[in-house]
Amino acid sequence: MNLRNIDLNLLVILDALLTDRNVSRAGERIGLSQSAMSAALARLRDIFQDPLLVRVGRDLALTRTAEDLIVPLKESLSKIEQTLLRRPGFNPAIDIRTFSISASDYAGLVLLTPLIRMIANEAPNVTIHLLPRARDAARVLQTNQADIVIEPTELFGPSDYPTSPLLSDRWLCAVDANHPEVKGHALTEKQFLELPHLVYGIGSDRHLNLADQHLADTGVQRRIAVTVESFLLNPFLIEGTQLVSLVLERAAKRLVGTVNIKLLETPIAVPDIHEAMYWHPRHTTDPGHKWLRATLLTVAQQLN
Repeated sequence: MNLRNIDLNLLVILDALLTDRNVSRAGERIGLSQSAMSAALARLRDIFQDPLLVRVGRDLALTRTAEDLIVPLKESLSKIEQTLLRRPGFNPAIDIRTFSISASDYAGLVLLTPLIRMIANEAPNVTIHLLPRARDAARVLQTNQADIVIEPTELFGPSDYPTSPLLSDRWLCAVDANHPEVKGHALTEKQFLELPHLVYGIGSDRHLNLADQHLADTGVQRRIAVTVESFLLNPFLIEGTQLVSLVLERAAKRLVGTVNIKLLETPIAVPDIHEAMYWHPRHTTDPGHKWLRATLLTVAQQLN
């Protein structure tokens, strides 16, 4: 008997027939008409090569084959039902899981650093693989290279992937604290345009970050002296030079104490960024994945 050739719904019908030993009552219990039940019984008889129910007077009696099927059939259906109804939970205190998160070093500093601290305390058996930001974030999810991608919504763009907002941030200008041309705590538009710039770019084509891309799109002309594929290196590269760079406030303020730079308001307005997490729908109902997303949301809420 090849199960691939059998409609497994017939097993539910067979269970009802073996229990009620009456075609009409069995049909009423599972919501099928008498004609549909009779047709199903005919198919079952053909599958098992046995009449299963035979008429004895005005009643139906089970054949020996049918009697032998009662217990294993009920046990099998019960196990299937329990499997479908029982969703395995996730206990971070004891369960072993591995997750991967793709994010920029900015998101790594601002969001993932406190996330790792929280997980280290609450989930000792959970392993987190931190992956660098990918140019094609959607493909990372599609190919299951990462469980979660953290990406600005402005870069990820419209999609059918589930998403949840995490935080927003604004751009500031960073220069060396003793910059010879930038006195005090104000940067003029003229200075901004004339000073050499350090910009963040990703990939072999040096794809610009959102702020620098916005300036390029609006026709702002600057001299780009240095490109780097790391937000966090910016302050260290700026120190001791005449470079100016657009940096994100949350990350830059974390680094001010480690490098001798100062942060200034941008003389040319640039739009804020909005970081969000994205995941593939295959993970939406997974208890462990739900816990990870909830934990990341908690971290983000504590930052706001």
